[in-house]
Amino acid sequence: MFLKDLVDPVARLKGVGPRGAEVLAGLGIVDVASLLLHYPREWEDRSVIVPIADFAKAPKVNTVVTVLAKDWIGYGKNRTLKVIVTDGTETAALVCFGRNFLERSLGTDEKFFLSGSFQYRYGEIQASAFDIERVEEGGERFSGILSLYPLTAGLQQGQLRRIMKQAVTQYGRFIEDELPPETIEKFHLARKAEAIAGIHFPADAEELERARKTLIFEELYFLQLGVALRVRERAASAVVRPKLNDRLLRELLARLPFELTADQVTAVADIAKDMSSPVPMARLLQGEVGSGKTLVAFLASLLAVENGGQAAMMAPTELLARQHAENAARLLEPLGVRLAFLTGNVKDSGRASLLAALKAGDIDLVIGTHALFSADVAYRNLRLIVIDEQHRFGVTQRQALTDKGRLPDLLMMTATPIPRTLALTAFGDLSISTIKTMPKGRKPVVTHLARQTNEKKVYDFVRKELAAGRQAYFVYPLIGQSDRIDLKDAESMAERLQKEIYPDFRVALMHSKVGDEGKRQTMDDFTSGRISLLVATSVVEVGVDVPNATCMVVEHAERFGLSALHQLRGRVGRGKEQSYCFLIYSDTLTEDGKERLKVMLENSDGFAIAEEDLRIRGPGEMTGTAQSGFLRLSIADPVRDEAVLVKAREEAFALVEEDPGLIAPSHARLRELLRQTAG
Repeated sequence: MFLKDLVDPVARLKGVGPRGAEVLAGLGIVDVASLLLHYPREWEDRSVIVPIADFAKAPKVNTVVTVLAKDWIGYGKNRTLKVIVTDGTETAALVCFGRNFLERSLGTDEKFFLSGSFQYRYGEIQASAFDIERVEEGGERFSGILSLYPLTAGLQQGQLRRIMKQAVTQYGRFIEDELPPETIEKFHLARKAEAIAGIHFPADAEELERARKTLIFEELYFLQLGVALRVRERAASAVVRPKLNDRLLRELLARLPFELTADQVTAVADIAKDMSSPVPMARLLQGEVGSGKTLVAFLASLLAVENGGQAAMMAPTELLARQHAENAARLLEPLGVRLAFLTGNVKDSGRASLLAALKAGDIDLVIGTHALFSADVAYRNLRLIVIDEQHRFGVTQRQALTDKGRLPDLLMMTATPIPRTLALTAFGDLSISTIKTMPKGRKPVVTHLARQTNEKKVYDFVRKELAAGRQAYFVYPLIGQSDRIDLKDAESMAERLQKEIYPDFRVALMHSKVGDEGKRQTMDDFTSGRISLLVATSVVEVGVDVPNATCMVVEHAERFGLSALHQLRGRVGRGKEQSYCFLIYSDTLTEDGKERLKVMLENSDGFAIAEEDLRIRGPGEMTGTAQSGFLRLSIADPVRDEAVLVKAREEAFALVEEDPGLIAPSHARLRELLRQTAG
C-alpha cells in the first residue's frame, strides 16, 4: 500500500497510549503515515567518543555522563533547571532552557548518553543545546548515525525514536513505490520502503544519502507532476478566437509622451501573442517597483476590450485600486473605454446600477478589490483578468475571480521578482515576462543604515529636502503604543514630528484603521503637495506614487521583511530628483535583522533581494500559498535542491507528454496516488 494509506492511529503503537497520542498530535502526528513522514531535522554520527575535557577541540561532545546534582537558575516562572554532570574527564553544567521537565527524568547518580555543544561561560563548562538519553542495559546504543527529530513539550528524542522504530518495523516493509519503476531505475533511487527505513535509521552515511536523494526527488517530482497536469489541462481547454485587433493599443501608444522601455515592448508582444492563441493566457508579469507594469496591464486590457471582451483588474487594497482607476481614467477614457471602480465600500443603489451595467456589458474595464469576485458580481464576457500584487491573494481568491468568466486570459503581476526556484514550482505552469529596465530619467535610490541613537542626523537631512520643496515618508511597525513591545509607533511619532521636529511643515498620518475616505483625502493632499511629510505604517507599501517624494525613512527597519523594505524603498525615486532611503535600526539588533539590512544596503536588484527573501521566509509566504497546503514540503528545499528540482521537472513533464492520460499499466499506482492527492 502507499505510505499515505497507513491510517492506523499512532496510539496503537506500543508505549504510546492516549497521553502519548495527544503529545504527538502537537507535532501533527495522528496516524502511522504522518509519523513516518515526520523526518529527522538532522543526523549526527556519534560513533566517536568526545569527552567533556575536549569540548573546545570538537564541534560537539559525545560521551557518557553521571548526574551529580540539580539546581535552579532564576525565580518564579523564569527559573531554569541546571544539571551538573561528569564523564570522569571534566564536570559541566546543562542549562535546560524551556526543558524543566528534565528534572523528573535526570536522576542523581544515574548514567546518561550526552551529546551537545559546550562553551566556557560564567566560570564553568556549559551547554544549553544538548541531547541526553538514559543508559539502559540492552537498550539502544547512543552511537552510529542517530536521527534527531523536531520535538514538542513532553517528548524526548529517545521516546520518539523507539516509537518510530516500531512503525518502521511493523509497517515499513509494506510500503509500495510511488514513483514509476523506470524513474527509480533511471535515477538510481531506492525503493520507497528502503528510503523510509534509511531516512530514520541509516546504517551508514551512504544509505542515508540514498534515502534523502530518493525522498527529495519524489517530493519534487510529484510537485512538478501537478504543474505539468495543470499545463495539460489548460492546453486542453482551447477556444476559437478571431484575429486580434490592436487599434486602441496603438492609439494609446501614440498618445503617450514617452516611449515604452525595451522590456515593456517585449512584455506587450508576449501578451498579445498569448491572447491570440487558442489556449487561454496564463502569464506572470514581474518587474521592479516603478518599472511600468501597470501600463502594460492597461495595454492588455485594451486588447481584450477592442476584441469584444471585458477586463477586470484586482488589487489588494482600496488605495492601490483607486490609484489604478485614476490612472486608467486619465489614459483610457479618452479612447472611449468605459470604466468602473468597485470595492466593498460601493453600496446600495450605486452598487446595484454598477453591477447591472457590468452584467449587461456596458462596462469595459472594472478595477477594484476582492469585491470583484463577490457572489453577486456577474460579467457579460470577462475576457481578461489582471491581478496586481498577486502574492497578497490566496489561491482560492484568484480562482474565484477566474470562475467569473469562460476560460478568461489571466495576467498576474508582482513587484517582488520571482526567484528561479519559485518560477519552476509555484509558477511552473505560467509563462513569465520580466521588466528589468526602468523608465528613462530614474536615478537609483541611495540607501543608508542608521542606528536609532543617530536618528537626529537623518531628521536633519530630511529637513533639508523638505526645505527644498520635496516630500518624505516616515514608516513605523506599529499604529499605536503597545504595552508588550517597546517600539516607536506611527500615532505618537506623527505628533512628535509635527510639534518638535518639523513644526514648519505639514505632517499627516495614515494607517489601516484610518477610514477609506480619510485615506483618500490624505493621499490627495500628499500627491498635490499640501502635505510635506506622511507618517504611516506599511499601508503605503503599495499604491503610492508621488514623484516629488525623495525620502523614505523606515524606523525599526529590522522589524520589516525584505520584501516590505524593498517595496517601501520603491515608493521614492519616481521623479527626476535624487532620492534616499534611510533604514533606522534599534541598538539591540539580532543576527537575522543584521542580515536583512545588509542585503538592503548591498542590493538594489530586486532579484537578488527576492532570492534572500525566499531563503528567509520560504516559498509559501512569498506566493500566497502558505494557507493552502501547496509547497508544504517535508524534506525537499527548492533552493538547496534546485538541481534535483530541474531533473524532477523534466521527468514529470516527459511523463505527461508521453502518456497524456497516465493510462499505461506501469502508471496505475501513480494514477491512484494522484487521485488520493486530489481528494
